Amino acid sequence: MSVIKSTVLEIFHLFVDDGALALSAFALIIAAIVAVKVAHINGLFIGVVFLVGCLVILGASLLRAAQAASRKGGG
Repeated sequence: MSVIKSTVLEIFHLFVDDGALALSAFALIIAAIVAVKVAHINGLFIGVVFLVGCLVILGASLLRAAQAASRKGGG
């Protein structure tokens, strides 16, 4: 059972390295879906907001990684 658990965790960590990045992206996707389907906001506008949101989330993730690396002395 331990081998199966470690294998599943390893596969999970291949796709999700930064949990905050994954959760933020998931929240942005849900917000975009709700905005288009429920609030009936123009899809093109939501696409632009989605692109900007993805770039902000990626930038925040890079800053967190850079700060963590500098704290470990890898800077």
